[in-house]
Amino acid sequence: MREIGNWRGRARGAALLAAMAAALGPADAQERATPGAASAAVAEERLALVTASGTHPLDVELATTPEKQALGLMFRTSLPAGKGMLFVHGAERELTMWMRNTYIPLDMVFIRADGTVHRIEARAEPLSERVIPSQGPVAAVLEIAGGEAARLGLKPGDKVRHRVFGPAPSK
Repeated sequence: MREIGNWRGRARGAALLAAMAAALGPADAQERATPGAASAAVAEERLALVTASGTHPLDVELATTPEKQALGLMFRTSLPAGKGMLFVHGAERELTMWMRNTYIPLDMVFIRADGTVHRIEARAEPLSERVIPSQGPVAAVLEIAGGEAARLGLKPGDKVRHRVFGPAPSK
């Protein structure tokens, strides 16, 4: 999964992917496609989704660099419940994503800078090149397994707690 904004970004992304593909040998590609192999080598952080049904913790990988955002969850063959990837963009802006080379359905949670869920794209179609827009300015996108947002009762207006959205509110 990766952001595919303007044409310059797409061209830069295509060049980056081509370079990454050239650098990844068949063994690396297979390792990434093996369930759990990629996530085992990547540091995770705790995030919490605050919904009407309660607080739901998730362990997420952070995609904060253009390289990590370009690769995202592509080539993964599974994503367990309670896991995900958080694409951090900082300042709010319109973001677009797609599912190229992503083998599993995903829920995309578009999040404002204050941690408020703006919009959810449920069960994005694997391997699709359809552009998925945020439909408004957001600062981050959380990708979780397809159907997880509904299972957790996550809706627009709910909150995401993580250090990138500022300090956790005091009780």
